[in-house]
Amino acid sequence: MRTFIFLAIVVFAGTGGEIAATHAMKRIGEVKDFAPRAVLGVLGRAFRLGWLWVGLALMALAFFSLLALLSWADVSFVVPATALSYVVGALGAKILLGERLGPERWAGILLVCIGVAVVCTR
Repeated sequence: MRTFIFLAIVVFAGTGGEIAATHAMKRIGEVKDFAPRAVLGVLGRAFRLGWLWVGLALMALAFFSLLALLSWADVSFVVPATALSYVVGALGAKILLGERLGPERWAGILLVCIGVAVVCTR
């Protein structure tokens, strides 16, 4: 049971962190000038956004949960099972960020789900 709880933490916290960081970076906008002064300005604006800090915290939680999970579960299970983050990421992008998912992406999501189901049945 703890394996699946930690797997859920890895998938949802990691994906939630990526979505939060994406939201923060979309608020900042595209970086057009890569001069050191301009990059420092973008970084300064980024670190003042709460969404970036939420994203970093969630990704750190996911990383340390993955390390714990790898300490007791087989790598041959953990790595393929974490592919569910692609599914959660696509759904989160559609629901939370308003991105459009075409038929090719839905087909990919279905294939990932089938692959994870095969791995979980061992």
